[in-house]
Amino acid sequence: MLIGRCYAPLVSWLVGKHRPGEALLAGISGAPGTGKSTLAAYLQLALETEQHWRVVVLSIDDFYLTRQQRQQLSERVHPLLLTRGVPGTHDIGMLSRCVGQLQTLESAESVSIPRFDKVLDDRAEPDTNPVVSGPIDLIILEGWCVGTLPQPNKALLTAVNSLEQEEDASGTWRRYVNQQLRTNYAELFARLDALIFLQAPNFAAVYRWRLQQEKKLACTGSGQATAIMNSEQMTHFIQHYERLTRANLESLPATADVVVEFDSNHQCLQLRYRSTHR
Repeated sequence: MLIGRCYAPLVSWLVGKHRPGEALLAGISGAPGTGKSTLAAYLQLALETEQHWRVVVLSIDDFYLTRQQRQQLSERVHPLLLTRGVPGTHDIGMLSRCVGQLQTLESAESVSIPRFDKVLDDRAEPDTNPVVSGPIDLIILEGWCVGTLPQPNKALLTAVNSLEQEEDASGTWRRYVNQQLRTNYAELFARLDALIFLQAPNFAAVYRWRLQQEKKLACTGSGQATAIMNSEQMTHFIQHYERLTRANLESLPATADVVVEFDSNHQCLQLRYRSTHR
């Protein structure tokens, strides 16, 4: 039902936006647990099968700064920057170069796609990276902060949770993150040809869905036991992303090209297209 009613129409929508001979760059944004990877995988499979496209899925999570780089950043700017995830903890230069290479890739050329090992909290060995060959029809960039807009400075003055109040009382961390959104990230997001936003009903649902993901990992034994978080750890962890997640729930429905709206049970309610169905 979800695929037939919500995701399948996005295939023809992307086909309609594609220009022959050019690589379309589409972003998928949504809070943790909303299903960005699932949608990206579906679109890749459908377009490769039905349209014989070459599709590459990039996760912004694979372009984190190394642990050493984040350690240095945490010492130079703010300790919270050691925790990966927020704008400022990605190597946007590397991501931009990768996108540029994919967009101009010819049939006799190939590109190695970086991978990040979340268990090791560092980049995977380069010889384990997948290699793709050109030409590419569609590049999908998925990530919780893809398309995120910087906040007005006055919005940064008040802490949104206990983590900001206790660990970022001066506001240095959130100001740095916001500045990254104004500069490096804005330049990258401006290159998107299309943005799809997976809209949760509220932040409470986001927290619940993310906790459910963690419980599934614990039940299946996926990953290492040390990587599984309990509810208390999850509360602290997701507070790193609460400010921008809440901001995205307010701003991205108006700026995204397509909004996939979910109810509190994670059921798709509708697709909303900005302006006309392009």
